[in-house]
Amino acid sequence: MSRPVQIVEVGPRDGLQNETAILEPTERVEFIVRLEAAGARRIEAVSFVHPKYVPQMAGAEEVMAALPPAPDRSRIGLVLNARGHERALAAGVDEVNVSISATESFGLKNQGLDLAAQAEMVEGVVARNAEAESPPRLSVTLSCCWGCPFEGEVDPEAVVAIVRRVAALGVAEIALADTIGAGDPWRVRSLVEQARAAAPDAVLRLHFHDTRATGLANAAAGIEAGVDVLDASCGGIGGCPFAPGATGNIATEDLVYMLERGGFQTGYDLDALIETARWIGDRLGRPAPSSLSRAGVFPRP
Repeated sequence: MSRPVQIVEVGPRDGLQNETAILEPTERVEFIVRLEAAGARRIEAVSFVHPKYVPQMAGAEEVMAALPPAPDRSRIGLVLNARGHERALAAGVDEVNVSISATESFGLKNQGLDLAAQAEMVEGVVARNAEAESPPRLSVTLSCCWGCPFEGEVDPEAVVAIVRRVAALGVAEIALADTIGAGDPWRVRSLVEQARAAAPDAVLRLHFHDTRATGLANAAAGIEAGVDVLDASCGGIGGCPFAPGATGNIATEDLVYMLERGGFQTGYDLDALIETARWIGDRLGRPAPSSLSRAGVFPRP
């Protein structure tokens, strides 16, 4: 196959936010630069959250200001509320990714907003983003689509209803996230099909965690269902501070290896990704959990 698959690198944000080690902004900038050199064209670089709650993400403006110009790269800022969006606009991000939840409990825990307040927040962000002098691209990520750490199983119809409301606002890209790694390939395919029917004009993106070792299988199911954009974290680091037991995203290098073995195009340099995964592991004080950072490529050169 020669079908391209776009991988959005989320290591500098989702990857680092749940780590015990707190990297300085200069180290995070180096991580981003290394990832872009390895082929990351869209990268979730920062999160505009209060450092009291996620100290690993402190200094988002400092990180953005220190990044070298890269017209062919897109630096994404995650926001959870209107204030985060204001900061993202002021910092000059290329894209804004708004995070909301499919469940009431996780929304309250993660950002202090119930479902109604989240819907109102997204409407406001979409409107203000459109009014910006140079509006950045905007996407919405819906957390806990296949399972919630507080409510258990999540009704697919509830997820689809939110997808439909977000799409009606004109949001061009909607991500379905398996925040706690509860999904399986069959439910992934089913929800993708339902979401596509609810939002036929939106690009669907998938975001998987490997908490229960189903991450790559879920990614393959999503690709077979027609999705062309997936998130991944170099080294397989990360997790969510507000989701007990959640581990990192699927590893970028593991996903690239699987896809390129199947003939898909990713645009990444696999050797450079593995080197970067080992580098970030050293910075965090532990080996990166990804398989490729341990086993290397096959066949070996």
